[in-house]
Amino acid sequence: MHGAADVEPMAVTRDGARRKTALADIVVLMVAMILLWQLGSWRLGHEVMPSPAATLRKLAAIMTDEDFPRHAWETGRAFGTALVIALAGGLVIGLVLGAHRLSGDVAEPILVALYSIPKITLYPVILLLFGLGISAKIAFGVIHGIIPVAVFTMNAVRNIREVYFRAAKAMRLSGVQTAWSIVLPATVPEIVSGFRLGFALTLLGTLIGEMFASQRGLGYMLVKAMETNDVGTVMALALLLITLATMASSVLLALDRKLHRGTAPA
Repeated sequence: MHGAADVEPMAVTRDGARRKTALADIVVLMVAMILLWQLGSWRLGHEVMPSPAATLRKLAAIMTDEDFPRHAWETGRAFGTALVIALAGGLVIGLVLGAHRLSGDVAEPILVALYSIPKITLYPVILLLFGLGISAKIAFGVIHGIIPVAVFTMNAVRNIREVYFRAAKAMRLSGVQTAWSIVLPATVPEIVSGFRLGFALTLLGTLIGEMFASQRGLGYMLVKAMETNDVGTVMALALLLITLATMASSVLLALDRKLHRGTAPA
């Protein structure tokens, strides 16, 4: 009894030690990156690579500008809509293709081939179909994010143990009940992995869409700064986007690891 009781505190202690080590590694990495950034600014010059302090000052000036909320809102609503469509659409496609083996075998190489195509080559088609405006940005974000989510979900469904489906048949569950009570819980860890990748790619697609055919948004601000060789604005906006994407990805990564630990065999 005492031996079993002592195992849990030891496991908690080891988990706490691992978290402290991981946090220390992150801090060291961030400090090293900032130092390299500063050294690069000294070596290349402020005109080529502004220093971290100068970039933060520029970012503060941009965010306090009266036009910034309008641009941020434009990017936020386009990205939010594209993300919902990409995640929901990829989830449905992956569940359907994963549940039907033949359809999945046929569709998987097609999806992989589409995923490997540089999406920028499809932008003229997107413009013809959706025209200029937010619809084109949403569509461009969706085509970046939906395929990884679908592929991850499809493979997750395929890897479900057959005994689960036999149990569903024994309990006479309908297709919807089987999907809701068995398929989704068993595939959540892999689905979250797909969501993490889909999030990053959807954001990338939305920003690229704004850079090519938009009059508002963070992507529009970024391309205008590049056209005028405003390195400070480019660095400041890049820092903002990297920070937001890293924060969101860290949350999803933590959830992903937690789910995989929870489903790992003892």
